[in-house]
Amino acid sequence: MSDNNPRPFTIKIFVPEGDPDGLRIVGRSNWTGTGVVFNRTNYKQAAARPEFSQTGVYILVGTSEESALPTIYVGEGDPVSERLKSHYANKDFWDWAVFFVTGDGSLNKAHVKYLESRLLELAGAAKQCHLDNAKGSSRPNLSEADQADVESFLLDMLSIFPLLGLGIFEKTETKKQPRDLLYIEAKGVQGRGYEDAKGFVVLKGSHSAQNETNSLHPHMSNLRKDLIDQGVLVLDGDHYVFTQDRTFQSPSAAAGVVIGGSTNGRFMWRRKDGTTLKQIQQAAAAEVTPDE
Repeated sequence: MSDNNPRPFTIKIFVPEGDPDGLRIVGRSNWTGTGVVFNRTNYKQAAARPEFSQTGVYILVGTSEESALPTIYVGEGDPVSERLKSHYANKDFWDWAVFFVTGDGSLNKAHVKYLESRLLELAGAAKQCHLDNAKGSSRPNLSEADQADVESFLLDMLSIFPLLGLGIFEKTETKKQPRDLLYIEAKGVQGRGYEDAKGFVVLKGSHSAQNETNSLHPHMSNLRKDLIDQGVLVLDGDHYVFTQDRTFQSPSAAAGVVIGGSTNGRFMWRRKDGTTLKQIQQAAAAEVTPDE
């Protein structure tokens, strides 16, 4: 899910305790919502905030050595305080969390239940995390007006998540031909991709080597296993095939998953004429003229 007509906006982050790694209060221009971001170690400070006693939706986030993808839990509370208190005591996997409420108290139980359901739906489709939720969430029936309002609130939340390092709710979908399509042909596999503002996108239908080399970093090996477990990579004969577009943090990460070995993606990804991504970037840099 994405806004087809993105507009400039301002994000405000208030650090009430003066520690940028601690508690943060996040808002967006012309928005009634408020996000509260906190590490598990800051739980008591978050619990002391007035937002803690409001109705809202929350996400718990954790990592593990066995996976390159984060584990998340999506929930809602009316208010969020009791649910987060329970998770602080009983759920061990999470390291940090964020919850969203409104300054005017306009979110009710049905609204946050709807948000919970939509977030689970989006995370499941994007396949960029492990869901700790044992089951999905049924979506309540809202009036047409309420649904429009809640979907608008959701869009604003989704615009904030990537700034928190949580870009896991948006499925990569290439809707038009990339301006500069790049290719890899190595080890009997073929990949197609392009650079994007969010990273490097490998296109649906690209191949991934079945076997890995000893040079592949354990993190990258875990990522390949994650993609197989998520159904993003499906075995087809002697290689895997991407079942959907996938964004990687770098060209090298994308290339490493495709060929099953460590490599410099800026040399591996090439145009049809053989021009490397490195050469494309060098040419682009030479065209930039500093302001006089």
